[in-house]
Amino acid sequence: MDNDEKKVDTLQEKSFAFAVRIVRLAKYLRDKKRENILSDQIIGSGTAIGRIVRESQALPNLRLALDAANETMYWMLLLKESSIISQTEFDSIEPDIEELLNLLTSILNQDEEAKEED
Repeated sequence: MDNDEKKVDTLQEKSFAFAVRIVRLAKYLRDKKRENILSDQIIGSGTAIGRIVRESQALPNLRLALDAANETMYWMLLLKESSIISQTEFDSIEPDIEELLNLLTSILNQDEEAKEED
């Protein structure tokens, strides 16, 4: 297994684990905060990352996962800045989305570099 395959496997595992956290966050937002609109937004983008990664057989599709990860970060920041979630709650999940953003960016950058070498 080469380095790219390992990164994609790691990305699949981490994006699924992140989706589970997002589902739990959306449930918390609905049940405890009575926030349905933003919970719908974050569950859509947050679970799309793993879905796209899982479905993706071609690296260009990973750009869609990167877009979903960036969108999820936006919703997380909005939830925090509007005081729907606390700084502590944000801090507990923010490293996970940052890690996904970094993994996706790394894989896509390596793909771009490989294309330039060809």
